[in-house]
Amino acid sequence: MTRTINSRPCGVGRTQPGYGVPVMDDRPDGSRPTVLALRALQIGDLLVAVPALRALHRAYPEHRLVLATSAALAPLVDRIGGVDLLLPTPDPTAVPWPGAAPEVAVNLHGTGPQSHRALDALDPGRRIGFRCGEAGPGWEGPAWDVVAVAHPHERARWCALLEAVGIPADADDLRLPSPTLAGSAHTGSARAASTADVSPAPVLVHPGAAYGAKRWPVERFAAVAAALDGPQTPILVTGSDGERDLAVAVARRAGLPLDRVLAGRTDLGALCDLVAGAGLVISGDTGIAHLASAHRTPSVVLFGPVDPAQWGPPADGPHVALAHPAARRGARFVDEPDPALLAIGVEEVLEATAEVHGARTTGTRGSTPR
Repeated sequence: MTRTINSRPCGVGRTQPGYGVPVMDDRPDGSRPTVLALRALQIGDLLVAVPALRALHRAYPEHRLVLATSAALAPLVDRIGGVDLLLPTPDPTAVPWPGAAPEVAVNLHGTGPQSHRALDALDPGRRIGFRCGEAGPGWEGPAWDVVAVAHPHERARWCALLEAVGIPADADDLRLPSPTLAGSAHTGSARAASTADVSPAPVLVHPGAAYGAKRWPVERFAAVAAALDGPQTPILVTGSDGERDLAVAVARRAGLPLDRVLAGRTDLGALCDLVAGAGLVISGDTGIAHLASAHRTPSVVLFGPVDPAQWGPPADGPHVALAHPAARRGARFVDEPDPALLAIGVEEVLEATAEVHGARTTGTRGSTPR
């Protein structure tokens, strides 16, 4: 199990209320040299960095790999494998590393200069990150613009950074183990919400996203949920505690009983298990979509301001990415849904679900951008 440094039980370190999780109080083991990687972002951001983190673990087998990220992501970090310590880092511009200088610091967070300077302050022996003139000398790595042109997807870009400095990395190494293999166990309401208690496998409808630009309208999610709900495709509505009102609104419009609303009743570990056991996930471009990719759970992902070529599901999975790029405004952090998202209709989503639902069993469906 991944240990967490200098932490107390806390809530999710997000701008929006999130999935509460307890984290352990532990001290770092100074007996091995340290590779410290910074990725202090959200669920989806962490999941696209999984191939790079695993590459670092393979490249430095005698080192301990420390990941500076949100403490709330501890259950997910534990499932990734290879990370020895989680360093709770709510502010990526100030990495609170309490130990000796890391032998290697890797900036998987951004292109600098702020995140570069935060790692520079730790006085690491080696610095790996995208080239940034404002951050000063000493950083090994290519220019972001060159990599971004050659590698459209976010996963591939971080792997290309490592490849450029001689560390082999596989952008397809993104899968998470099943809950059984991960050895996860949940109690209380989180355990009660596990898909282990639901047969047949449910369809997860996830209407939330951190910003309105990525939130498809409630009435459309509700129409999809109402059309799909049935004895073989029970609908569960997921979300964080802060998204419970949104989830309840979807359930009520769809005519679902409120016990189908799991928003606010699951911690992050339980959400991982829900996705792993689900028959289908329907969501916007947000963290649960990346969990579906990691577990090869069939998914339909609705894209608005962001290009699925950069953040979409992998091509070899049972996924459909719906997008209308001609309508895209591209403003990610605004309250209004992007016109490209609004261009996606209910029937289009239902047609996509018919294509991928059950595809995990056959393994014949690949990711389809539209």
